[in-house]
Amino acid sequence: MNSWAAIAGRIRVPVGFAFAALYFWLAQPRVWSLVGGITIAVLGLWIRAVASGHVRKNENLTMTGPYAYVRNPLYLGSAIIAAGFTIAARSGWVALVMLAMFAFIYLPVIRSEEAFLRAKFPEFEEYTRRVPRLLPRLTASDNPRGVFSWELYWKHHEYNALLGALLMTAALSLKMIWFTH
Repeated sequence: MNSWAAIAGRIRVPVGFAFAALYFWLAQPRVWSLVGGITIAVLGLWIRAVASGHVRKNENLTMTGPYAYVRNPLYLGSAIIAAGFTIAARSGWVALVMLAMFAFIYLPVIRSEEAFLRAKFPEFEEYTRRVPRLLPRLTASDNPRGVFSWELYWKHHEYNALLGALLMTAALSLKMIWFTH
């Protein structure tokens, strides 16, 4: 793992929390932006939830469920959530920071995680030829089936993404009500 990818992996969560404060300060939500943005974010939350119920981290190479369509459904879900909340915020600065965070933090982490998977699972190389990194295929690569596990969903604490989205939605709603003239 290169040094920046290691640093990015360690700072992505704290930077995300710091960005949440900046996001809230810069956000200028309106009813239409909040409804539209949250609608998009719900799709991302669903993708993350389904993906977390399939993945057994570091045990095997997950190729079922959403992993039959895209190699990184958790990051895809996060990107869709971010896009939704960017729309909800109605701020060009928020959009620029979101894009910068994705380019300089998340892409290096994704590459680093893929290097780890390539070293750990010999079948990963063939998987990369069939399944795209972030833009999903329209049809499954092979066997899309697999069993969703609520146990894995809870084990991976995926409910935190939903709780965070609910809290930010409530905060944006309050900001819109209190500070819109």
